[in-house]
Amino acid sequence: MTANMTTNKTTQDLPLLGRSLAELSEWVESQGQPRYRGKQLHEWLYEKSARSIGDITVFPKSWREQFALNPSAEVGRSQIYLHKQTRDGTEKFLLKLADGEIVETVGIPTSKRLTVCVSTQVGCPMACDFCATGKGGFRRNLAKHEIIDQVLTVQEVMQQRVSHIVFMGMGEPLLNYDNLVGAIAVINKDIGIGQRNITVSTVGIPNQIPRFAEEHLQVTLAVSLHAPTQEVRAQVIPSADRYPLAALMNDCREYVDITGRRISFEYTLLAGVNDSPEQAEELANLIRGFQSHVNLIPYNPVDDADYKRPSERAIQTFVRILEDYKIAVSVRRTRGLEADAACGQLRGQHAR
Repeated sequence: MTANMTTNKTTQDLPLLGRSLAELSEWVESQGQPRYRGKQLHEWLYEKSARSIGDITVFPKSWREQFALNPSAEVGRSQIYLHKQTRDGTEKFLLKLADGEIVETVGIPTSKRLTVCVSTQVGCPMACDFCATGKGGFRRNLAKHEIIDQVLTVQEVMQQRVSHIVFMGMGEPLLNYDNLVGAIAVINKDIGIGQRNITVSTVGIPNQIPRFAEEHLQVTLAVSLHAPTQEVRAQVIPSADRYPLAALMNDCREYVDITGRRISFEYTLLAGVNDSPEQAEELANLIRGFQSHVNLIPYNPVDDADYKRPSERAIQTFVRILEDYKIAVSVRRTRGLEADAACGQLRGQHAR
């Protein structure tokens, strides 16, 4: 192996996936190759989903062969551990990471788009009482390349260009802040998905929403509210005790003031818990005059949780009351029930 293969050890140890064109160009030069090969590498990583240097046939064969024994030149792709498809076309993946951990991602196609639901953590520390991921505990944050790999895997397997990203998979994105923001930059600039087609969902982390606002991104912020009062929210979201509803709403208003962008409030409807007409009115009063949208999510039952899905009548009554208060509202219809649609269910069954 040539001497230049051992230089810049720190840089080489990082996976190539997640690096910009400039960073990839610097890397190929550190390997004794001409700088233009950085553009080739960038194309093969982000457009052709190369899984190893050996896949990049435009590179000299002699150079590609050197990497078979050079672990510092890892691309950073994950292995597909399990792949399930449902009748509605939704495809759910379990990806095995380099350390053996398992993470979920989902491809959700429609006639005009392909949305990827992306995870940011292995498990989740927020422990929301109705959430399958929260029931499974927290393992670690995902690295930037492990987040990006999910998008490329779905695009590669489903043979369709990804158009939209929702950070609504496993984990709390704002607890993995730097890797989240770094991944958004690569998804936008290197994969080519517009920021306005990216949504980041958070249950709310103290001080992080205003911080995220200062990034001045054009993404949509979705706040997992799930209750119109502090008492009910603390019942289903343990972290609400440390981040009261009033403080969360103040931070949301600050986000709107800084960014000029509306917030989407995610509200999982739990039968007998937060789906009454009175609670619909309380929710309307909580967010009246707010630049926002409410996304109602009828609960998808999971193991080890006692909650139930509300009736269709209860859902429609809740919607009607919000509309009467002039609140923008929509209902997210469940996709992929046969593939254990609730985040964390599939991993919980297969990664024990």
